[in-house]
Amino acid sequence: MPFFHILVLAVIQGITEFLPISSSGHLLIIPTLTGWQDQGQSIDIAVHVGTLVAVVAYFRKDIMQIMTAFVKPNDPASAEGRRLGWHLIVGSIPIIFAGGAMYYLVQGELRSILLVAATTIFFGLFLGWADKYFPASKKVTEISMMDAFVIGLFQVLSLLPGTSRSGITMSAARMRGISRSDGAHFSILLSIPTILGAGTLATYHLIQIGDAQVGFDAVLAGVVSCVVAFMVISLLMRWIEKIGYTPFIIYRLILGVFLLAVYFSS
Repeated sequence: MPFFHILVLAVIQGITEFLPISSSGHLLIIPTLTGWQDQGQSIDIAVHVGTLVAVVAYFRKDIMQIMTAFVKPNDPASAEGRRLGWHLIVGSIPIIFAGGAMYYLVQGELRSILLVAATTIFFGLFLGWADKYFPASKKVTEISMMDAFVIGLFQVLSLLPGTSRSGITMSAARMRGISRSDGAHFSILLSIPTILGAGTLATYHLIQIGDAQVGFDAVLAGVVSCVVAFMVISLLMRWIEKIGYTPFIIYRLILGVFLLAVYFSS
């Protein structure tokens, strides 16, 4: 792939993975709107691995706390890390079961601009509704097992391109009374097992068809997406309580209407 194409795809993935605007939807529509060659699954996996590394790097303290808690299960000082770890496990259960069943369908029949347009608009409005009508003050340390499971159930909807994994889990967090910043915190942490599982499944598929190659293009895409995603996470965690979700909702509505125009005009 041309260097510029790789750079654009990696930057867009890094920006959109953790903002509530759908990275999969953007990666799907870029080749359609630009006429570029589809980047293929190898690049998709590489940019997702890059964003995964960014999450691990940014939330390294949380991850070390969780790992320490499971290594020392009887240590009272590790209770908070153990609690967070179990919440991430419980929150990941729904998409683990649904992901395998939906994977090939999502890769085929559901990859369309019309669906991306519809989900972009609908779930953007849903995020605005959840943010406005549900009072939220819970912190990450106050999340219950039921909160984690409900957020995990909503995460299954992110298998539909255009929904936004971050957007739908942040919406669910608001509905469970969790503050914007802490909802974003848990949503991004919950992406770790989700991205890891999806990447493993996609890699296995590439191995089956004999196309599992890691070349310079994939490495470059992964590194760029990692750097960009780390910066985006930093800004999101600093500013989400102040700016709210309105800018992202407006962007989703504009993008959705634009995609509808593109679809019906063609």
